[in-house]
Amino acid sequence: MEKKFLTEYLGSHGYRQSSRRNRIAETFLSISGHISAEELLALVRERDPRVGLTTVYRTLKLLTRCGLALETKFNRQISMFEPIPEGKHHDHLICLGCGTILEFENQAIETLQESVAGEMDFRITRHILELYGYCRKCVQDGLQDGNE
Repeated sequence: MEKKFLTEYLGSHGYRQSSRRNRIAETFLSISGHISAEELLALVRERDPRVGLTTVYRTLKLLTRCGLALETKFNRQISMFEPIPEGKHHDHLICLGCGTILEFENQAIETLQESVAGEMDFRITRHILELYGYCRKCVQDGLQDGNE
């Protein structure tokens, strides 16, 4: 589904198809979790060592624009990207100590957001919920003390 959608998006927006862009997109869409452009480049170069970082960045930005990827920084200097599976949504807990990213789904939060939006005559088209704090290990190791 994603490949067909991407092909249609590229055609309708005047982008050309290329084997490198397709290889990057296929590799990215096959992963789960979060990945940086540099990490994706390393994966793609296993199959095509001629792919460059600029092409990876451009492809990730394109995937983000057409709704197949989500770009976040998670309180970091570099962007992280994750595929957005059709019809799926999750939120994030981000540890400020070790950088661990935990994904979760909670229907009560989703319902509350819809309720608040309805009360304010607001139609949500997308949202990102990022909660920052400290994971169990960092709390046990005392890393949360004075690091906020």
